Amino acid sequence: MSKLGMWERASKMAAQTPADRNRYVDLLRALSISAVVLGHWIMAAPQVDNGVAKLHHLLDVQAMSHWLTWVFQVMPIFFFVGGFSNGVSWDGAQKKRLPYSSWIEARMRRLLGPVVPLVVLWIGLGMLGWFTGIPAENIRIGSQIALVPVWFLAIYFIIVLLVPLTRKAWHRFGMLSVFVPILLAVVGDYLFLYTSMQWFGWFNYFFVWGAVHQLGYAWQKGHLNGVLKLLMLGIFSLGVLIAFTVYGPYPISLVGVPSQDFSNTTPPKLPLLALGLAQIGFLLTIEGPVRRWLARGRVWTATVLLNGLIMPIFLWHSTVMMLVLGTCIWLFPNLLFAEPGTSLWWSLRPLWVLGFLTILLTVLPLFLRLEKALTADIRHDTSTLRLFLAALLMCGGLAVLAGTGITGNGAFGLNWYFCLMPVLGGFIALFRTPKFFHRG
Repeated sequence: MSKLGMWERASKMAAQTPADRNRYVDLLRALSISAVVLGHWIMAAPQVDNGVAKLHHLLDVQAMSHWLTWVFQVMPIFFFVGGFSNGVSWDGAQKKRLPYSSWIEARMRRLLGPVVPLVVLWIGLGMLGWFTGIPAENIRIGSQIALVPVWFLAIYFIIVLLVPLTRKAWHRFGMLSVFVPILLAVVGDYLFLYTSMQWFGWFNYFFVWGAVHQLGYAWQKGHLNGVLKLLMLGIFSLGVLIAFTVYGPYPISLVGVPSQDFSNTTPPKLPLLALGLAQIGFLLTIEGPVRRWLARGRVWTATVLLNGLIMPIFLWHSTVMMLVLGTCIWLFPNLLFAEPGTSLWWSLRPLWVLGFLTILLTVLPLFLRLEKALTADIRHDTSTLRLFLAALLMCGGLAVLAGTGITGNGAFGLNWYFCLMPVLGGFIALFRTPKFFHRG
């Protein structure tokens, strides 16, 4: 589809937008994912020094860059926006008497379906690398970086699976359903940091992100208003974040630093919750004027267009980056001469980002066709058992691959068990299965 055709299609969709739609939700979703993409493109810092390729990460080589993560760590915004959207969607499904299985299948196709081609591509690249003698460590690092974006989809989809329960909790308990997971996150961090019960801290994936998701319900129901209150929330939460990281036991970086064992993200810890509350407070103080700005035709059309492209951009941006950098290391090593973190390296970064973006947009139509093929044909005749099995396989496999890459001790140097879990889960979710799964 041409750029003009994409704009015209977005313009038609924009013209059909219901008057009561909160367009700020769509803008925040698009901007948060865009920030993730930009952050990943900046943080990758390979260098070829005397013919030797070194796969640096900016957070490892320049400590001052840790402060940049306070800007580029925007996952709390996405979970917050997700709570708003899931609340609207689930309430609408309830009014239409749409079964839970049909509702969750639609989300699985849109969120997890497009991940299957990405995993299959990296299985193929891993096998090709094994045949051509590329070091296994390079394949591991490259695939891990490329698949890092999918960790959040795995966690987010588990949160989506629980929407009927969390939505019911909101309707019954209101803001108490926010405070309880926050309190449990505090307990989780204490046990993780100061006791031998570190295993409990891993439940913070549900407590931290679940609390932010519940706040999305609160926003959708009009409980987060008042500019002064929101501004005070932002300022107070920012102060708590500074206390946690500058004066407390937590690292400054709000994303994982490869060389550090202790991370604010694995599992999520209280600084991410403080960041999320600060972001929510500050962003909602400007909701009114931004929503009036989004009422302009061209502005809203651009927002609709970006939202239509954002998922394939998110899924494939790191793969495009790694393929570009791998090609440079192989064929044009002189392009990677700058030492990461230096003034020269920073001055060249905009050119690299522009190059990644240009190549990504060039191949984007292919990714859009894949996404369309995998998200179409929602059948409404599936079963909850089948979908839960598919989700377990996909989310489990994606979480491991995002943390370890595709390499292992199996044939062709791959970890076939976890590589095939998302593929098998996708097959179960996207294709028809025997009638056994549809009983009951």
